[in-house]
Amino acid sequence: MLMPWVMSGLGLVILLLAGDALVKGAVNLALRLGIPALIVSLTIVAFGTSAPELLIAIKAVLDDLPGLAMGNVVGSNTANIMLVLGIPALLARMHTSECDTRKSYNFMIAATLLFIALAFRGVFDWLAGLVLLGALGYVLADQFCDARNHRRAEKAIEAPEGADESMPTWQILVLVVMGLVGLPIGASLLVDNATIIAKAYGISDTVIGLTLVAIGTSLPELATTVMAALRRQADVVLGSVIGSNMFNLLAIIGISSLIGPIDVDPAFLNFDLWVMLAASLFLVPFVYLKMDFTRIWGIFFTALYALYLYVVLI
Repeated sequence: MLMPWVMSGLGLVILLLAGDALVKGAVNLALRLGIPALIVSLTIVAFGTSAPELLIAIKAVLDDLPGLAMGNVVGSNTANIMLVLGIPALLARMHTSECDTRKSYNFMIAATLLFIALAFRGVFDWLAGLVLLGALGYVLADQFCDARNHRRAEKAIEAPEGADESMPTWQILVLVVMGLVGLPIGASLLVDNATIIAKAYGISDTVIGLTLVAIGTSLPELATTVMAALRRQADVVLGSVIGSNMFNLLAIIGISSLIGPIDVDPAFLNFDLWVMLAASLFLVPFVYLKMDFTRIWGIFFTALYALYLYVVLI
């Protein structure tokens, strides 16, 4: 049993190093391209940190395990907000009051409501997949237009903390690639070996799926947000979570449902989807009322997530 513990530790180290590399690369890439770091975090960072969810969802559909695909996405979205924002806030105050995320947050809420509405059809088939991917295309096109308009307006970009204006382009790209590649590798190592350890102690597959899979696939987001919070990059923190949640709902289920139908368990319609929506609405004070994410909020969010796990597992 020594090797699973060693590999789990290695996975955690890779996650932290990859998260740090991705934040550094994303901030410097935004500065180099002359666009806000928020846009980069909503796209490159968010898509990269959602890679584990995509791989697991596709494999689940191919293995005829639709509940795992749904549970992974819904559980990860809840974890992304309650845990991925809660833990970094315990380490450092996040000045979210300085970030304007209203537009992207509105997109995330719209994506959540669209996802819930389609779920009530009872199955995510190819038609639902096309609808979700069409919505994703609209969001990406809007982000592209925002970035292009920002550059045309020639607005000055203040170098954020941790940015290096003299960093060569090749080094920026290496950091981004290292982060995008390292995060799913680290998450896979940690989740796979933690699962081996859990089974050795007699923990059931259901419990493993509800906890390790959902939390494990959110570890890339957590690693990224922890490093971003420590570097005082609140826009990267919020952008990563909001973008990742949109990608999970629109792209992961959208792509997976084109591979095969994903049946929706009634339990999702009765409880889990509404918890996911409620967690998303908890961000309203930070998006619209310009509140900072303090340690008190970090304790509140983390405690709520622990309560959610308790309710699910009892």
